[in-house]
Amino acid sequence: SEGGRVFATGLNDFGQLGIGSSMPHTLDPVEVSGFHEKVVQISAGNHHSCAVTADGELFVWGKNSSGQLGLGKSAGKVVSTPRKVDYLADVRVKMTALGSEHSIVVTEDGEALSWGAAGAGRLGHGHKSSFLGFAMTSNEYTPRLIKNLDGIKIKRIAAGMLHSACIDEKGTVFMFGQKTEKVLGRSNDAPRPSAVEEIQFSEEVACGGYHTCAVTDRGDLYSWGSNENGCLGLGGTGMVRFPEVVRSSLFKLPVSKVSCGWKHTAAISGEDIYTWGWGGANGTFFEEGHSSGGQLV
Repeated sequence: SEGGRVFATGLNDFGQLGIGSSMPHTLDPVEVSGFHEKVVQISAGNHHSCAVTADGELFVWGKNSSGQLGLGKSAGKVVSTPRKVDYLADVRVKMTALGSEHSIVVTEDGEALSWGAAGAGRLGHGHKSSFLGFAMTSNEYTPRLIKNLDGIKIKRIAAGMLHSACIDEKGTVFMFGQKTEKVLGRSNDAPRPSAVEEIQFSEEVACGGYHTCAVTDRGDLYSWGSNENGCLGLGGTGMVRFPEVVRSSLFKLPVSKVSCGWKHTAAISGEDIYTWGWGGANGTFFEEGHSSGGQLV
């Protein structure tokens, strides 16, 4: 809320609402308590959630099976009420992004840290070599600096199912994680951040289940990756290997914001909100389960 209070609603099977474990779900918003200061930003992952307070502290709750809460190896697999991440005591958190089982934050100094499930290289820390010489990744149970972004000031972050993205102060988009045709259009994983050269001067980035969108400083919207259920807004449902501009006659003004869900996308153009993709995600059901063009809500 404007006063910095937090409310949650929906499923609570892993404590992701932060209201304790007595309610398996709630249809009505319930206030989440336990913060020392007013909350200025919240994020929700698959089964975990977090909040950033005005003084830069990070609170987390929900499922912790892969260390995605950043509370250390001794923390329980489920944390049903907000707990402060003490491992970030020396920094002020500015923004967060939660994926399926991983978490990313950016500090006030523009540094990016990540933790949780490391599969597909979604944390950006690179591979480790096993004693047999095979590349492997291991989960991180506490926040770890993404060293390949050291010296690069990050201003935006996003997290998807198995991939992550960020934007630096120059507007360059970096991506890391699953680098299959479903996400980036190229084979193998990208365990370290790499620049997306097709887009410049980006202001916003969002990761869905297996797709990604970005908005430039001119208000152009780009999308790429899996196009299941028409979630890219490009027409059709075929996979798109590289970023393409979303052109819609419905966009009367430049796009300013974009957000991606599992198989759907939403964008703001002027004062209007448009959604497309998985039919049930925008309040409309089609027999074939998708709507490929932009739709005004």
